[in-house]
Amino acid sequence: MDFMTDRDVQKYMEDGYVVLDGLLTSRECDELRQRMAEIVERMDVPGHCRTTFSTYHDEQLKTQGNADYFITSGDKIRFFFEKGVFDDKGEFIVPKQRSLNKVGHALHAFEPLYKKVTHSPKIQGMAKKLGLMSPVVLQSMFIFKQPGFGGEVTPHQDATFLYTEPLGRVMGLWIALEDATVNNGCLWFIPGSHNSGISRRMVRTPTGTFPLTDFTGREKTYADDKFVAAPVKKGGVVLIHGEVVHRSAVNTSEDSRHVYTFHLMETQDTRWSPDNWLQPTEELPFPPLYMK
Repeated sequence: MDFMTDRDVQKYMEDGYVVLDGLLTSRECDELRQRMAEIVERMDVPGHCRTTFSTYHDEQLKTQGNADYFITSGDKIRFFFEKGVFDDKGEFIVPKQRSLNKVGHALHAFEPLYKKVTHSPKIQGMAKKLGLMSPVVLQSMFIFKQPGFGGEVTPHQDATFLYTEPLGRVMGLWIALEDATVNNGCLWFIPGSHNSGISRRMVRTPTGTFPLTDFTGREKTYADDKFVAAPVKKGGVVLIHGEVVHRSAVNTSEDSRHVYTFHLMETQDTRWSPDNWLQPTEELPFPPLYMK
């Protein structure tokens, strides 16, 4: 029997998202989390994160360092920290394992455990069930949502950052490696909001200018009561249409909410925008999902 049913496909098409239980076993989730703990234990903290603020110029250099580090991370495994985890000398004031917001954006390419999950038969089966002919993997992230202060993610559409012509060619897969609950910051969606296009784009600015990216348009404001919570059990997955509006709250609980997430794009008759922050490189062209 297919992991994804016809009813699941219908819900995804109607609502712009669907929650599916049981993509991974509890043990598979624990293995991914353990591997990430090893990666974090061995990480080199990038220099710009340790910059001490003393002048406006230092602040500007730090901001530019952050931007360079982000925009060149598409073919690397890099570390992105929560606010307020370093003191003014650039030393951790929280345990290293509790300092990170996310790690990205090429776990799917360079970490065998993550690569195996990304290209698993169940994932490939879902993509085929949804009619994807030639999907590629765009990016991947491990998101920590740290207990007590894991940051809010404001309402947004993934196509703001991962823009295609035509729209509707990008899908996120969001795998809960621990239970994702209303208390620890699960996703919330506006069902059906994937049918109205996008109102904002993040684009690269001309070479040699700073900042390196900018926004065109602006995010709409959305009524709180339009959002529906989407809790997920450990091992479950949420499929996320590129234009569905979603958000998550600050994690005020004592539990982390670890997630492995990645994005696919259907390449057939699709143009990936050269203005997107994320671009394929010689070192890492966007890999095909359907691998033997």
